[in-house]
Amino acid sequence: MHRLFLLFVAAAGASAFGLPRLDAAPAAEPCEAPLQWEGKWVIYDHNTGRNSRAAVSYDGQNQRIRVLQQHKKHTPCQRFFEYIYLYQSKVMFQIDQKTKECSKVALTEAWDPFDIPKNSTFEDQYIIGGPGDNVEVQEWSDRKPARQHETWVGVYTLKDCYPVQETYTKNSTVTTSTRFLSLQLGISDPNVFNPPLTCQSSRPGKMAEFHC
Repeated sequence: MHRLFLLFVAAAGASAFGLPRLDAAPAAEPCEAPLQWEGKWVIYDHNTGRNSRAAVSYDGQNQRIRVLQQHKKHTPCQRFFEYIYLYQSKVMFQIDQKTKECSKVALTEAWDPFDIPKNSTFEDQYIIGGPGDNVEVQEWSDRKPARQHETWVGVYTLKDCYPVQETYTKNSTVTTSTRFLSLQLGISDPNVFNPPLTCQSSRPGKMAEFHC
């Protein structure tokens, strides 16, 4: 479970991701997600209606994440950034992809990995796709008997425990959803977690996403 960027509204009733298995029994315990992977994600902000696409390198072993925003369409005045989150150093670097201008921002939130917490509640197990072209997944949440609604729902593959989709509702006005795409195990280039030389003279504070 990761609460920094994520995730999307937990739907009540039938799952929106696929057909449930009628014979699905509660899992004994959550699977263990990979510690290192690369791929892409799409984050949807339910309040603004905006999608944000990025290439991602995730290193849970060393508590660091690199996010490279992708240019899918031209948006006037929008800036695209590279983000390097170094949780062990409690710092985030934000680099303008065009100008290489760099900001350094203190991380105040604790590391929260992309995984299924051990105390999670099993919700369902079902198939995404159809005959001959499908993947089986499990759905977990932080739902507790004393609380009516979930604030987090995670969908992970039954085989290898890859993240598929996560939902995070911070409060009544902040809800985001993340889909994980084309994941590959391992980190092909560990240097992506090293800030560029321009960050040696970084400015404090986060840069604005739009500049006009």
